[in-house]
Amino acid sequence: MSYIPNTDADRKLMLEAIGVASIDELLSVVPHEVRLPHPLSLPSALSELELTDLMAEMADQNLDADQCVSFLGAGVYDHYVPSAIKHLAGRSEYLTAYTPYQPEVSQGTLQGIYEFQTMICELTGLEVANASMYDGASAAAEAMMMACAATKRKQVVVVGSLHPQYTGTIHTYSHGPGIAVTEIPCHQGRVNPDDVRNAVSDESACLIVQHPNFFGGLEEITELETIVHKAGALLVMIVDPISLGLLKSPGEYGADIAVGEGQALGNHMSYGGPALGFMAVKKAFIRRIPGRIAGKTVDDQGRRGFVLTLQAREQHIRRDKATSNICTSQQLNALMATIYLSLIGKSGLKKVADLCLQKSHYAAQQISELPGFDLRYQIPYFKEFVVKTPIDPAQLVHDLSRSKIHAGLDLRRFPGMDLDDCLLVAVTERRTKQQIDLFVESLAALSD
Repeated sequence: MSYIPNTDADRKLMLEAIGVASIDELLSVVPHEVRLPHPLSLPSALSELELTDLMAEMADQNLDADQCVSFLGAGVYDHYVPSAIKHLAGRSEYLTAYTPYQPEVSQGTLQGIYEFQTMICELTGLEVANASMYDGASAAAEAMMMACAATKRKQVVVVGSLHPQYTGTIHTYSHGPGIAVTEIPCHQGRVNPDDVRNAVSDESACLIVQHPNFFGGLEEITELETIVHKAGALLVMIVDPISLGLLKSPGEYGADIAVGEGQALGNHMSYGGPALGFMAVKKAFIRRIPGRIAGKTVDDQGRRGFVLTLQAREQHIRRDKATSNICTSQQLNALMATIYLSLIGKSGLKKVADLCLQKSHYAAQQISELPGFDLRYQIPYFKEFVVKTPIDPAQLVHDLSRSKIHAGLDLRRFPGMDLDDCLLVAVTERRTKQQIDLFVESLAALSD
């Protein structure tokens, strides 16, 4: 049982034991601007009935993707989710098993993990996948840590077209172990290979590149791969799994590590989470992959069974030998992704990707013909693109929400990008021609 100090004397003794003078000193790493300078002002307690009514009233103020036509993206997308997913994922053999430490009672969960790993390997073209990560951003940061451990180097290169929140997570992870992160600015929506050539050296552990990138654009991966491997570094690719229905896989490009956000695979947007990250690597790095791997075997009677095989984390091996502090996986979300991929199959994934491609290009063409609107970047893209608007993007988003249209992401929320007059628009297979035309007409009306 843990000990909780409940007197001033107790607290003083504990502070002296750890060598600090006050509780505030423990919080010194938390910036003052995010601290609450006064006690919480909480209302009186409510009964269950009153609380239920209040929460329902608050929920009614939200405009979710089922109520609106959504052109939001930036990592979380409004893709179609087959109804079979919630029925299958809700079966008791999946919901009752959290962490499958005992394989004899966790066969449903373990088989789900095994199938997920297999499908991620097929998608990415790489040899080994783990049981899933927390999300795409933490998967990217774990890939950085893994690359540094494999190459024994402590400098990484990150392209400026990477999702800003992924870049932020990478910086957070790099702080403790003292990894130097070099950011390359992007030009016209994607990175210049010459800038990568100048930044990557024999001290670089990896290059982290997103394809399609945060702006929806496609990077020149073939040229980047040559530059990176010539320097003895690893190539880490962050990918949209839906795009792999049409684009080359990371394995075909020669990537060493592939990661990404799996929300698009059979998971609802759910106001931004929960989601799941995926990771796949070349077989040479199997001992360094974070999290866990499920494997298939047979028992002493020759019957097929599933078990956890590799678990290179601090709970299972000596702490100083652990490759990660990831202690679990987003298994229920990963299970939904597995069911989604099994339902639509290879041809279905290709069709979904093609619909995204065709519909996004139709929308971009129609929007760019409006007076004052234009595409910010003239680059190849998959399902997302940046629109330069003649009116304030925040006002545009607000006004169209009244018409139950989620217009896209106001890029002014990411300072330093010089995109204060721009909107990031995503178009998935769910958007119909009528919905796209309504969106375009609404934009035209606002700009008149």
